[in-house]
Amino acid sequence: MRKLVTSVLVTCAFGTAIAQTSSTKVDSVIVHGEDKYKVETNHFFDNWIVGGGAGVQMYFGDHNRQMRFKDQLSPAYNVYFGKWFSPGIGVRLGASGLKFKGVTQNGSHSTGTKYEHTSWDEHRLYNQEVEYYHIHSDVLFNLSNIFAGYREDRFYTISPYVGLGWMFTKNEPKTNEVAANAGLLNTFRLSKVVDLTLDIRGAYVNDRFDGEIGGRYGEGLLSTTLGLAFKLPKQGWDRASSTLVKEVDQASYDELNKLKGRVDELLADNDLLRKQLADAKNNEVTDVIVEKNIVVAPILVTFKINKSELSNAARVNLGFLAQAIKDGDSSVVYKVTGYADKGTGTPTINDRLSRERADAVYDCLVNEFGVSPSQLEKHYEGGVDNMYYNDPRVSRAVITIAK
Repeated sequence: MRKLVTSVLVTCAFGTAIAQTSSTKVDSVIVHGEDKYKVETNHFFDNWIVGGGAGVQMYFGDHNRQMRFKDQLSPAYNVYFGKWFSPGIGVRLGASGLKFKGVTQNGSHSTGTKYEHTSWDEHRLYNQEVEYYHIHSDVLFNLSNIFAGYREDRFYTISPYVGLGWMFTKNEPKTNEVAANAGLLNTFRLSKVVDLTLDIRGAYVNDRFDGEIGGRYGEGLLSTTLGLAFKLPKQGWDRASSTLVKEVDQASYDELNKLKGRVDELLADNDLLRKQLADAKNNEVTDVIVEKNIVVAPILVTFKINKSELSNAARVNLGFLAQAIKDGDSSVVYKVTGYADKGTGTPTINDRLSRERADAVYDCLVNEFGVSPSQLEKHYEGGVDNMYYNDPRVSRAVITIAK
């Protein structure tokens, strides 16, 4: 009877030790799906652009409405460089100009020839040509990326912009004025490094800029240019990924299933022993022999990077393992195998670390908890790839498992 009760207590205690060992947790990083509205910020020299174009322009002066439409048009150019700080917001610094056409009543910037195509007979109007430069800075808003999310291979994007500039004339009478800018930059992707651009720009400047004051607050300049924009490497944006830190069992799912099977077997043995104990109350038991056929489930002990010292938590788990080994079948031999993380350290260092880690677990089981050396075999594997959950921390370990 005493042997029967002792066997029941040993089995229950081992079941508790297994449960405590299998509940040890480690951190695992899981990467989730990408969000098209989230990207990583770039470096200072990333996502720069250099561009230029040519087209036509038209100035809205005091008397220019008296001109025919085609007579108001003149060639225009623009050049610029800038940077996108995000897929939706960028800045650029540019220059544009050449000369615009108009008519003048007071002779400012006159070519000396009378403008003939007007019904305004009571006053003489003379052709006017104003050579000027326009230095400007703009803030651009890529509406395609802002509202539809970033996509590197998008063919067409639309980017309105606003800014300030400085306009000054080259010929007499010379004037210098601050100008307000607004426009629409249309971009068509030709390749990874080149875009076709259609830039529609408007500028608002003081009424006196063309040398003639007509009593209005200001005058406007409208230009349309077709050109190319060159994207300097590195271009594009890396997707931002969200991470979730989740606690998971140290063992792999296959090992957990094996462990669950072992626990189920122990529970079945407990039920059998309880039944035998109940039967013993009603029957005289002369001698009951229960074999110790316990086989301990695998256990994994992890170490800090480049270390082979056991933590207190690891020693507690090894104590449970040692007790289970001593209470189990003495003929079962357990392999103590040391590992190191292949991603850090040289092969020589990893061989040494895996050997020292196996020695640490072996010495703890034998010298501290009294496990027979005949039931242990030491092995070491050196540096290995990630064994579980793609986490190098779980490969800095010693695994003890029955042969």
